[in-house]
Amino acid sequence: MQFIVSSSQLLKQLQVLAGVVNTNNTLPILDNFLFELKENELKITASDIETIMSSTISVQSEYEGIIALNARLLLDAVKTFPEQPLTFIINENKHTVEISADHGKYDMAFYNGEDFPQTQSLESPGTTVLSSEVLAAAIMHTVFAAGNDDLRPMMSGVFFQFSPEKLIFVATDAHKLVKYVRHDLKADDSVEFIMPKKPLNILKGILPTAESDVTIEYNETNAKFTFDNVTLTCRLIDGKYPNYEAVIPKENPNKLIVNRASFLNSVRRASIFSSKSTHQIRLKMAGTELNISAEDVDFSNRADERLTCNYEGEDMQIGFNSRFLLEMLSNLSSEEILIEMSVPNRAGILTPMDGKEEGEEILMLVMPVMLNN
Repeated sequence: MQFIVSSSQLLKQLQVLAGVVNTNNTLPILDNFLFELKENELKITASDIETIMSSTISVQSEYEGIIALNARLLLDAVKTFPEQPLTFIINENKHTVEISADHGKYDMAFYNGEDFPQTQSLESPGTTVLSSEVLAAAIMHTVFAAGNDDLRPMMSGVFFQFSPEKLIFVATDAHKLVKYVRHDLKADDSVEFIMPKKPLNILKGILPTAESDVTIEYNETNAKFTFDNVTLTCRLIDGKYPNYEAVIPKENPNKLIVNRASFLNSVRRASIFSSKSTHQIRLKMAGTELNISAEDVDFSNRADERLTCNYEGEDMQIGFNSRFLLEMLSNLSSEEILIEMSVPNRAGILTPMDGKEEGEEILMLVMPVMLNN
């Protein structure tokens, strides 16, 4: 078994697939990439049991075969080569692969590819097709808000809620919540499932360069994403997602409109002077003035800034965790944002005023923190 492959093409595929490989696998075979050769096509697979991802590239070969190669060793080696053809020759007797490059030869052990876990086909799946741009936007706007609490696994992923009317993507960690809606897109049937963060972050990295639409297949236990030369299958998070609509306040008479970039920079500066334990900043609104302040009493640090804004409602003060605000503001691209509030102990709702696509709705909710007066 042997084949010739472009070093840069191989590196590109390996770097994407490396995101699946865990550093502490319970099964040693999962430390490897699976190589499946069928004449002029090489399929490379990585797995951590929960997530299995494959991509195919064109090679020069007349052979067929299946082997597993150490992921870290191979990736570290291929990174060092400038663009050139690499020849892989499998020596069954020595149980090694010889990699021939322009200036040298390198041997590495291979493992039995048959031991690698196989991708299970989804039984009677539902299917929705989305453009790669839409799915990338949905993931980018939501995945950062998902939680990390092992005791609440349902909140450690992104909730996909598809219906014949619209598509909804939700993430929350109980401190912040993001709801991303596409009113211009729909699914054939109503379906709900919770996607884990790891495969979504992998998709987030590669979707912006995807050239084809993404076919999403799903059943009660698994989801599969297929586009270009890539297939990603993952196990869904089991459980019922919390009723997120119940925490979104409906009556918010106090409305603040402010320049997003100016507000982001002010919050970033103020957060430097905030308490390292609470990261608390204070927003004080009156008329056309927004006052942003933070204080770390233990170290006598304090920041106080003023911004021009458009504010309608009663004068009020409210405290927020600056880290949550920074994450939200950084994940928007609008020029101006609207923050709607009711009272200082209820959540604030942040939405972009401009820059949205037709049919796109973005709602971000952040819980307040108690102000220490």
